[in-house]
Amino acid sequence: MTSKARARNLGIPLEGTPGPYNAITDVSNVEVGLATIIEGKSVRTGVTAIHPRGKTDHDPVFGGTFSFNGNGEMTGAAWVDEGGFVEGPICITNTHSVGMVRDAVIDWQVKNTAMLQRWSCPVVAETADGWLNDMNGFHVKAEHVWQALEGAENGPLAEGNIGGGTGMICYEFKGGTGTASQRLPKKYGGYTVGVLVQANFGRRYQLTVAGVPVGQHITEDALFTNGENPFREQGSLIVILATDAPLFPYQLKRVAKRAALGMARTSSLGGNGSGDIFLAFSTANRGVAYPGPVLSSVEASELGCVQILPNDHLDPIFAAAVLATEEAILNAMLAAETMTGRDGLTVPALPHDLLQNVMRQYNRLSM
Repeated sequence: MTSKARARNLGIPLEGTPGPYNAITDVSNVEVGLATIIEGKSVRTGVTAIHPRGKTDHDPVFGGTFSFNGNGEMTGAAWVDEGGFVEGPICITNTHSVGMVRDAVIDWQVKNTAMLQRWSCPVVAETADGWLNDMNGFHVKAEHVWQALEGAENGPLAEGNIGGGTGMICYEFKGGTGTASQRLPKKYGGYTVGVLVQANFGRRYQLTVAGVPVGQHITEDALFTNGENPFREQGSLIVILATDAPLFPYQLKRVAKRAALGMARTSSLGGNGSGDIFLAFSTANRGVAYPGPVLSSVEASELGCVQILPNDHLDPIFAAAVLATEEAILNAMLAAETMTGRDGLTVPALPHDLLQNVMRQYNRLSM
């Protein structure tokens, strides 16, 4: 568990009610593992692994993806959208390590008898850490992927310069790995939506925190504004959303789309250079990926085979996805620490005291 400050602890007035961990692991049985690689002056990278039902339960989950801006990669996304299932662990790393991570995931599945069928199309997503990390050095190895997969746990999660987010930059501050959750009131089903992000996007002047234009006040040490086009995007965002609500794949695609609104609440403009790709999955409806006898409608109803939340009940889920994504991005930045990496580049952390001062000027600090 990390003891680093998070947005709510600093008095940022965020909406909704989080789960006990305020993390994607508030969705029961979801496990997350992290491998962080920091070596010498130029290696700043890693791997994040998410097991939807835990590393020992290989039952596929319903899933859906959405590409808000496709200047990036999420392997296996075509099959998720075609077949409707996420059939194994989800990993996130740097852009040039996607192939290595994908191959290692398949090896892990083979050795753990964890494949639904004879072949696998693992979900591996990326953002580019090439400013701080020697991305062309291919420093992520199979053992790091296995470390993340085997070390995954449920419970509180570390954030910031860790896992796949180790070398990432967000709004020209240090970015990285962040997580958050929303728990709906009982009258709306009591469902949980959890989010994990790898945040590596945005320009400083855009940054908005709980409605306050923070990036226009904290302008020191911005990285990319020396005569460059201020609208040019410099990175990407991966969002993985989990829920225990009984949703079908087409509904999960709709949930995944709402991550773009959480991103927008921090004021990103979603530029051409940003790979913003999102995936949502549901841990409800166990066992539906496995073939069984063809049933009549009467037999199916008697068995209660599959549950689905009606579309008219989705609005609270959508709201939870938006709010948890926004908070996970902020948590990634607030947990991150100043880092010096490749070619001596130093990326500053978002200073908590200055952030609180700006929020106080707008009467938007709750402490």
